[in-house]
Amino acid sequence: MAFDYDLIVLGSGPAGQRAAVQAAKLGKRVAIVERQRMVGGVCLHTGTVPSKTFREAVLSLTHVPSLAGGTPVERPRPTMRDLLHRVNQVIERELDVVARQLSRNGVDLVSGTASFVDPHMVSVAAQGAGSARTLTAADILIAVGSVPAPPPVANDHRTILTSDDILTLDELPRTMAVIGGGVIGIEYASMFARLGVEVTVVDRHQRPLEFCDAEIVDELIHQMREARVTFRLGEAVKHIDSQPEPRCADIELESGKRVVVDAAMFSIGRTGATQGLALEKAGVVADERGRITVDAQFRTSVAHISAAGDVIGFPALASTSSEQGRLAVCAMYGIDAKPTRAGFPYGIYAIPEISMVGATEQELTEKKVPYEVGVARYEEIARGQILGDRSGFFKMIFHRETRALLGVHCLGTQATELVHIGQAVLSLGGGLDYFLETVFNYPTLAECYKVAAYSAAKHMRARPGA
Repeated sequence: MAFDYDLIVLGSGPAGQRAAVQAAKLGKRVAIVERQRMVGGVCLHTGTVPSKTFREAVLSLTHVPSLAGGTPVERPRPTMRDLLHRVNQVIERELDVVARQLSRNGVDLVSGTASFVDPHMVSVAAQGAGSARTLTAADILIAVGSVPAPPPVANDHRTILTSDDILTLDELPRTMAVIGGGVIGIEYASMFARLGVEVTVVDRHQRPLEFCDAEIVDELIHQMREARVTFRLGEAVKHIDSQPEPRCADIELESGKRVVVDAAMFSIGRTGATQGLALEKAGVVADERGRITVDAQFRTSVAHISAAGDVIGFPALASTSSEQGRLAVCAMYGIDAKPTRAGFPYGIYAIPEISMVGATEQELTEKKVPYEVGVARYEEIARGQILGDRSGFFKMIFHRETRALLGVHCLGTQATELVHIGQAVLSLGGGLDYFLETVFNYPTLAECYKVAAYSAAKHMRARPGA
């Protein structure tokens, strides 16, 4: 059979973009089908780029300079219009970058909503068009991303919200409840707290961000509480009433507590955006949350159909999704490519931000791996003093016998940048001796690696027989 394309990619987010470009670089005929008006997927329109730009706008507009005598200068509270102005600028620029990249690599962009007709054919219905067109391909990659799990009550986009609604608010609420202590919930809770909003975080787990290092999360919670965030952990919502006038959400928790706020943002997970794809016609199955199961080469149960990005579940980060898209295409066409040896780095853009790569203490303890920890605090580092961040916290974990680096965990200014030094050392199989012998620029936050290495070496020397 003669196909229209070698590869059709459903979705133009990070996984779809990277996959399409990789296939084009291999000389394949590629098309991307995107249902939104513009390319970029959730990452560019409502997810990673807008939320991180929103964070930087919050930090910029709430920074309080001081007079020569050290007296803080009062600044007016920013408005949503102020905050969103910068967000929209960045989105427009990134849209142009993505569109140019796809065009430069000869990737056809097809606008419309896709659904399978059979395992090799998709129907694309353009908005406002009378009839759909069909496209065929030898291989298909599903990279449709995810959508917020719907709230248990009607979403009016003003009082009852999801994370997708944040950038459509016309004014800042005075009080807010964030239901769900995952990555998105914690990020927005910390941002709104920085804006002076009274925030309450409700989560059914005893601690948020359970996949992160416990000590790092404890420090984050401490700093967020200092920003007047209230945590209701081990709690679940029993009932919620939304009132239009005066606008408020009355939340009753299962413990009997009540929280009355101007707005309630539900961040209770995300579901794969597979509804409407007619996966059954292709022989592909999604679970109850719309996620597609794949093997180590990102293939679904149908050999020529692969999936990557948020639609396959955790970790559902823009960086990991992009790499999954590349690896999926390499597997399709017999190119030898392997994921990074160190594993993916994780970045959580709360205020303060968190980043990690490698193993946590909890994981190593469960596996009975002998280890030592080295710690550095930003208040000990000249660059930390210069930046005015005295609460930053950095730790490295080393194997007690081999001295190999096992994990890096950081909370504070530029944590998501700082972690990449550790990622490189992990990938190359380095360890404690590298950090003891290497000279870092001064003053930089990279000095944390040196201080933490000395800390770990001290603990190792303290062992009997060392």
